[in-house]
Amino acid sequence: MIFETERLVIRKLLMKDLESFFELESNPKVLQYATGDVKTLSECENELQKLINKYDKSINDFWIYAIVIKENSRFIGTVALVKDEEGNDEIGYRFIERYWGNGYATEACGGLINYCQEIGIKKLIGNVVKENKASEKILLKYGFQKIKEFVSHDIGLPETKYVLNL
Repeated sequence: MIFETERLVIRKLLMKDLESFFELESNPKVLQYATGDVKTLSECENELQKLINKYDKSINDFWIYAIVIKENSRFIGTVALVKDEEGNDEIGYRFIERYWGNGYATEACGGLINYCQEIGIKKLIGNVVKENKASEKILLKYGFQKIKEFVSHDIGLPETKYVLNL
């Protein structure tokens, strides 16, 4: 376990997560503000294995963890802590669509912020596609400040960059 919240456990990804990981990564609605590119089961299997292999690397700036419901250990999404191009710690999260609207993203984000404080991270970045009002609302709730608007080079959508000093 990496950390937990009232209802959630954040842990390393496992190959047994493949079916749920595929449900997450094959849904165009989930990916509309990320890559936009849905993945096949085979692509998800390869991606999941790559993410798992990163846990053992001595130098790793790309941490993706599973979010599971504490009560039943059901995989519902992923949370990320990755270095951006400028070396900042950037947070991110994705949830399987049927778990949207339950406050899990807000809860996971709060837990991730607490975890980052515990491990000594001093500043977090969050990039949000302008249309993604739900994610913007979460970052603002936790005190993130808007610092820049731009068009992302990877998905070509207008985004806003937020910062939170811990």
